Amino acid sequence: MTGDALGLLGRPRHGVPPAPRKRGGFFTSPTNDRLFAHPALPLVIGAGIAAVAALLALAPLVSLIAIAFSAEADIWPHLAAYVLPHATQQTLLLLGGVAIITAIVGVGTAWIVTTFQFPGRNALTWLLPLPLAVPTYIVAYVYVDLLDALGPIQGVLRLIFGWRSAADHWFPDVRSVPGAVFLFGFVLYPYVYLATRAVFQTQSAAFAEAARVAGARPWELFRHITLPLARPAIAVGISLALLETLNDIGASEYLGVQTLTLSIFTTWLNRGSLAGAAQIACMMLILVAGLVWLERQGRRHRSYATLAQRPQAAARIPLGGARGIVATILCFIPVVLGFGTPAFVLLREVIRRGLLLDFDPDLATYALVTIAYAATATVIVLALGFGAVAALRFLKRRFIGFCVQAASIGYAIPGTVLALGLLTPLVMVDNAINWLTETAAGVSVGLVVAGSGAAVVIAYVVRFLAIGIGFAQAGLGRVSREFDDSARIFGASPLTVMRTIHLPLARPAIWGAALLVFVDCLKELPATLLLRPLNVETLSTYIYQYAVRGNFEAGALAALLIVAVGIVPVIRIARHADLVIESTRSSDD
Repeated sequence: MTGDALGLLGRPRHGVPPAPRKRGGFFTSPTNDRLFAHPALPLVIGAGIAAVAALLALAPLVSLIAIAFSAEADIWPHLAAYVLPHATQQTLLLLGGVAIITAIVGVGTAWIVTTFQFPGRNALTWLLPLPLAVPTYIVAYVYVDLLDALGPIQGVLRLIFGWRSAADHWFPDVRSVPGAVFLFGFVLYPYVYLATRAVFQTQSAAFAEAARVAGARPWELFRHITLPLARPAIAVGISLALLETLNDIGASEYLGVQTLTLSIFTTWLNRGSLAGAAQIACMMLILVAGLVWLERQGRRHRSYATLAQRPQAAARIPLGGARGIVATILCFIPVVLGFGTPAFVLLREVIRRGLLLDFDPDLATYALVTIAYAATATVIVLALGFGAVAALRFLKRRFIGFCVQAASIGYAIPGTVLALGLLTPLVMVDNAINWLTETAAGVSVGLVVAGSGAAVVIAYVVRFLAIGIGFAQAGLGRVSREFDDSARIFGASPLTVMRTIHLPLARPAIWGAALLVFVDCLKELPATLLLRPLNVETLSTYIYQYAVRGNFEAGALAALLIVAVGIVPVIRIARHADLVIESTRSSDD
């Protein structure tokens, strides 16, 4: 290399290059000092991004507590006597039932497809997560239509057995807590399935082979070795399913289950008591904190190391004949109940009612509004999530670490609680904007934020920012810090390192986060229902309006659109997991 070339890299033509110096948290070369004329600038920018992310998550909680404590004294006794006991009981029964079903179905199917080889197993690995593409409220609308007294299933039974009225037979009532448990469980079990299967796939074959040599059967191996090692993943999956259960409002309302979430909604809108709704929301936050604590307790002191640096997965046990058929049926049942039946019913209604031929022009507008809200929120989530994690990577400050952790709590806040907590901060922002416009031009612009789609976008960002942060930590965590050090030794700024190294290597994580956040925004109902502007509908609220009028079938096309869009990221997640484990198998072979 010529001396001129060395000079371009910031090195002298002779001798050893000077050691890089650390300024403002970054290593810089002498030739790059002009980029950091203000050494505190990188720290300010990084801390600012992290602080904004944390503020978005913490502001609703502070506002919620302030509203709750500003209530009149006679509200709480009424809530404690007539609302909270029944709502808490219904919520706990629902959560307990969902935890049991998601654990049994999720862990069971994950163990079967990971341990055994049977007909249809390869297809089931990506079919089993598909219920995640169907919102719980859509599943509730479908099954009430199918299983109700006037539905097709009871109609066929009356025709076969000659029943004339409900008094002639007994049929389980889907509009009940057990019915809600059944529906929620078979829609949300993929959270447990995905988390548990990932652990099952990465467990070392040495454990299984040693147990098999000792004469252990597959069930004994599962009970004594596989299941204990997967407890942390099971705890994470169940906690996610329960948080989604708490977030729901459409399904529980339609099924007649008076949960705490639904109580917040009815107290706020139907009874006109914002303070009472805030007090119920605070009680609900205690329950959410309890779920998070239980999840962490489930993972406490439960980190296990494998026996090899690159663990080889155990060979699957072939199942033929009747056993193979039984395994196939057991795994197909959750897919049919959680995804196949709702998708088939929606498609049938779209065709039977001619919704494609007699297309509602307003639906196109609502779809564009939904896409605009979801896309805007996705971009902001990616920018804040990856920006905050990158700031923590470059600048290891306790304050930034605290902000990143605080920003991740939004996913644990149900949409109804979040919408209630955002009211005061959004109105404060609008008041500040109006003060500025009145001072500068003597004009009041009204509710610019709280009265527009910006409120919905902000709610989406707060709720799903944890997804962006999680993917950013996973994606940037795989990028070796040696790349950072090498680039900065030669004078590359942090922005250059991010643009040329981090973002290209973290591209799979970026796309994964974008897909999940976008689809979750499409499905979000509670926050959208409460914060959307007047006379503005999204796909989820469009379906909700028909369901409230008892004619959800008229909104089947909108529901089918949400399901169709949700299939793509779910399959991508499942396929990505398979590619990872197959690459591990190939490298070990």
